[in-house]
Amino acid sequence: MPMNKGRAYGYSAELERKARATFAENLDKELECRAWIEAIVGDELEPVESGWDNFSAALKNGIVLCKLMNILQPRSIKKINETNTMAFKMMENIGNFLTACETYGVPTRDLFQTVDLFEGRNMNSVLTGLEAIGRRAQVQGFQGPSFGAKPSTENKREFSEETLKAGQSVIGLQMGTNQGANQSGMSYGTRRQVYDPSVAK
Repeated sequence: MPMNKGRAYGYSAELERKARATFAENLDKELECRAWIEAIVGDELEPVESGWDNFSAALKNGIVLCKLMNILQPRSIKKINETNTMAFKMMENIGNFLTACETYGVPTRDLFQTVDLFEGRNMNSVLTGLEAIGRRAQVQGFQGPSFGAKPSTENKREFSEETLKAGQSVIGLQMGTNQGANQSGMSYGTRRQVYDPSVAK
């Protein structure tokens, strides 16, 4: 099905050209993302060719994304619209997927907008959003395939009361020291000359 957006002109066209170039440079990440989705869902993405438009076409009906989310978080999406012809149903799938991602704990700022995918406006944002979902799955303890860098974990340290008190008595080197400080030998410029009329005579 053709994209719903019209041709971009001027500044918009330049932004799209740069965005597509950035996406092309991240081909390995797209391939990694495709492999991750296929491994979890069990279906090969169609079309199989990589690239901005093909990646959008493979995901734009939202069906695969909803299936992915229901595996990561069972029953998080109650109904999946199995259609490739009704635009509002496909957009509803994407919207339900994004809502489920937020419930799953993915920050809204890391996700994409429905039109980014459905109209193929910003596939870089889609790829970044899917990577954020992959990271979240690792945090949630998903045992299947992973996608994206493993998030850092908190390294909380516990100190005894004695150790904390000992630390309070130590002056950090960056704070300097006033040991042995005095004003001897310091000069603040020449002395002020006071005019005395009796001496002048």
